[in-house]
Amino acid sequence: MKEIVVIGAGKIGGAIAVMLAETGDYEVTVTDRDQAQLGKLDAHPAVRGAIVDITDKEALVGLLRGKFAVLSAAPFHLTGKIAEAALAASVHYLDLTEDVATTKKVEELSKGANVAFIPQCGLAPGFISIVANDLAQRFDSLDSVRMRVGALPQYPSNALNYNLTWSTDGLINEYIEPCEAIVEGKLVTVPAMEEREEFSLDGVTYEAFNTSGGLGTLAKTLEGRVRTMNYRTIRYPGHQAIIKALLNDLNLKNRRDVLKDLFEHALPATMQDVVVVFVTVCGWKDGRYLQETYANKVYSSVVAGKKMSAIQVTTAAGITTILDLLAAGRLPQTGFIRQEEVALADFLNNRFGRVYDPEALRLKQAV
Repeated sequence: MKEIVVIGAGKIGGAIAVMLAETGDYEVTVTDRDQAQLGKLDAHPAVRGAIVDITDKEALVGLLRGKFAVLSAAPFHLTGKIAEAALAASVHYLDLTEDVATTKKVEELSKGANVAFIPQCGLAPGFISIVANDLAQRFDSLDSVRMRVGALPQYPSNALNYNLTWSTDGLINEYIEPCEAIVEGKLVTVPAMEEREEFSLDGVTYEAFNTSGGLGTLAKTLEGRVRTMNYRTIRYPGHQAIIKALLNDLNLKNRRDVLKDLFEHALPATMQDVVVVFVTVCGWKDGRYLQETYANKVYSSVVAGKKMSAIQVTTAAGITTILDLLAAGRLPQTGFIRQEEVALADFLNNRFGRVYDPEALRLKQAV
């Protein structure tokens, strides 16, 4: 049985803990500096809570030493400190961050390390990169890679057509920070909230626009091999225009505390959500210009005996699958590991990764 530390006792951290514990293969310590947050964890004999201040490096290293891995479900601005502690304690490190600067720091820390550093193990970045890379490998040469992901309410009922489904800090970071893209073969930076488009899937119309972090390391991996590559967040039509007014006209992009307060006190959370994944790759194969598309919707469901929102399911399944593959020796055991190094077939065949297969999940719940 492998001992795991999960940093952060929020909705995602709690979901990760119970999913791992239910297998009988992992013992999980969930740490948070907030006792009240730890008290909300589902009771399980293989899960225990521990109060630790992440900024206290000595205490964190002491907690990590001797464990198999640490999984960060903490806010992005704390991730670098956790990676430093993982290096000092010689434990494998996995995180869910979408923050570009943090990932670059993790990559630097991984150089010469005797353990694995695997950032961006969630939905986007994370699973989306695994899918896009799998499609890209089917072509002799590439033209474009377009990655679209959204966590949306099933029943939108406000002007933003949105409910809070995950980290407010992470959401704001995606809406404000610069975005990476490949334009005419070169890796460039483009502004967030721009380049709006519309598309339809299963009879529903969506909009999509630039947000930060979703490409993960795949942009660097495919630089020079693809003409166009971009990542955009999916929302229902009308969302982008209101957010841009808040960020720019009211200047809330420079007052993140006010924007966070508005979101958390005016937008209700929901468990009735849907995650939309839409990836399109175009290129040449056997002399023909072809397109391959992956489209999927994942809904809230019962996983490990617990009702979870779609964003909980997909995010927690991403990092638990990568951990499982690492523990089974299916991934390198040292150094920096990119999501695109994970085979899509290995991911979807994993006991956690199967939540991305709607048919497999339906059959499991019917038993």
